[in-house]
Amino acid sequence: MRRSRCWVPSRITHLVEGIGPSPGLTLAETAQRLQRAGATALALPCNTAHYYAPAITQATSVPFLSMVNLSVALAAQSLAPGDPIGFLASPALRGAGVFDATLARAGLTALWPKDTPPLLETIRLIKAQGPTRHALSVLTNVAEELTQSGASMLFAACSEFSLLAPDLKSRLPIIDTLDVLAHAIHQHALAQEVLH
Repeated sequence: MRRSRCWVPSRITHLVEGIGPSPGLTLAETAQRLQRAGATALALPCNTAHYYAPAITQATSVPFLSMVNLSVALAAQSLAPGDPIGFLASPALRGAGVFDATLARAGLTALWPKDTPPLLETIRLIKAQGPTRHALSVLTNVAEELTQSGASMLFAACSEFSLLAPDLKSRLPIIDTLDVLAHAIHQHALAQEVLH
């Protein structure tokens, strides 16, 4: 049985450390294979990897369901211009500016935690041990910090944090960007059923 290549260069190594190959080419090639196989839309379930979305959209002709654009559009429905969104996310997301242009177009701003190492450590913990009580405690504390700093809403903008989002207690509304993407995929699938 032929095994497919599933290795993608590290986005963190490329974006944060500034070394190693860009994942963009591999993601674009994978997207092209998916389109040739019959995909009618493409989705990338990683917030930080959306930095490479232009490589995917330039290489393909089917719709790209952007969790960045979709999540900001949803937030804009209930926020006023200038309202800050607190980000529960990898520091790499901020460093790469993944949400910057989309937020600016919507007239919204980003609010980031002051102390980012605990978030990165929590992401690593969840990858290794799953959604632990300790991880939830760290995320809850960061959510409270962002709330006290003036956030109007919170984004759970990391796939690992999506595992904790349902249990996260906050005085603010929380948008889980992965849930937004899953909803868009479901709506696309329903629309395809109607067409066929």
